[in-house]
Amino acid sequence: MNIYIDADACPVNNIVIEEARKANIPVILVKSFSHYSNKEDPTGVTSIYVDHGADAADYRIMALAKSLDIIITQDYGLASLALGKGCIVLHHKGFKYTINNMDELLQTRHANAKARRGGFKTRGPKALTESDREKFRSVLLQEFQNQNI
Repeated sequence: MNIYIDADACPVNNIVIEEARKANIPVILVKSFSHYSNKEDPTGVTSIYVDHGADAADYRIMALAKSLDIIITQDYGLASLALGKGCIVLHHKGFKYTINNMDELLQTRHANAKARRGGFKTRGPKALTESDREKFRSVLLQEFQNQNI
């Protein structure tokens, strides 16, 4: 098992790295070259850099991920593709994407995009709280338990 993080805007990288290190699970941070760093990755972590294209990180994650790998993303499109591949997909706000909630999430995204195109303002995401971080940690650890790690 590997953990892939859609890392450009992921606010829980440190939690994932900390918990994955304890469980001896490799973490792959997939990010665009605009986030390039000379800083050495922590033990057990690999950074993969991709072009600046809108979906370049998504495509790379999907090319690398295998069934039962864990993917951390806030991108519903990537989550949907990863579920189809048999991956475990988590959102940084502390919920697991499932076949059962994906349709509603995608429909909401579509409705909001349609409203914005029509000139309406939609609310952006709420700021990540410490409670959200702990909820995410709990969901991640639960997945480790589910996989007998």
